[in-house]
Amino acid sequence: MSADQHKALGFAFGGVSCMAAAFVTHPVDTIKVRLQLQGELAKRTAAHPPAGAAAGPAPIKYKGFIRGLLTIMRDEGVAGVYKGLSASLLREGTYSTLRMGLYEPFKHALRSEGEQREPLWKKVVAAGGSGMIGSAVANPTDLIKVRMQAQTSELSQGALAIGMDIWRKEGLRGLYRGVGPTTQRAIVLCASQLPSYDHSKRLLLESGYMSEGILAHFVCSMFAGLVCATATSPIDTIKSRYMNQKFGPDGVGLKYSSALDCFQKTMQTEGVRGLFKGWLPQWMRLGPHTIITFLILEQLRSIAGIQPV
Repeated sequence: MSADQHKALGFAFGGVSCMAAAFVTHPVDTIKVRLQLQGELAKRTAAHPPAGAAAGPAPIKYKGFIRGLLTIMRDEGVAGVYKGLSASLLREGTYSTLRMGLYEPFKHALRSEGEQREPLWKKVVAAGGSGMIGSAVANPTDLIKVRMQAQTSELSQGALAIGMDIWRKEGLRGLYRGVGPTTQRAIVLCASQLPSYDHSKRLLLESGYMSEGILAHFVCSMFAGLVCATATSPIDTIKSRYMNQKFGPDGVGLKYSSALDCFQKTMQTEGVRGLFKGWLPQWMRLGPHTIITFLILEQLRSIAGIQPV
């Protein structure tokens, strides 16, 4: 098999493994988005209620992960937790194909002459760069996914309908709403997930405690999931809130004028804790997502005769 074929399979295997993981973990992602979106500006509204409105905090619909799951299942059925699945799979098919496929070429390009293994910082740079490119390209699918997951009414729109609606009302610019926080999140996610798996596995194998195989893949992917869930939680919350809001005819958000404005208002009204809303489902999604991704990826590479990550 030629080097070009190896690279092509690297892209394909990365996309397939992430799409499989997304299908399994999508319900957790839906709950995470609902938790992140509820309570927006609640304290600010309570402190300065509109004229004629009663003061008081907005009611909390999703009271934690488990009760949030039960609430969605009760109100919307199984279909409720799978809202946005089509956009999620499309996103993984573009974003993850690029980020997973570009990681190793970028990493090898940073390798110095005579260097057998790349240091951790080079892996972080390579992963961050691949995530930045993948997320910038796939931003419209991420935007559609968030808006689909946020829908709670029975008259929910599909991915194509939402995409066309955004295009008609806001044009190409509308499809790239939130590209800043989306790209920032992808850089942080990839720079924490891929290197933490790659480097921890190398250290684990070199220590002699484990050999290359499913157990090592499982342990290292579980560690990588915890690292990236914690690192990306604040950015993910800001991204979800900024993307889900409605925008005026001037192109300015009705709640947040920018991702930075969203961050500042979240800190003012909810504090640091507000940035970590949805951390548990974030970890419950990224943990299994990372494990499934790398287990499938490593098996596919083994079958094709490609070296492990």
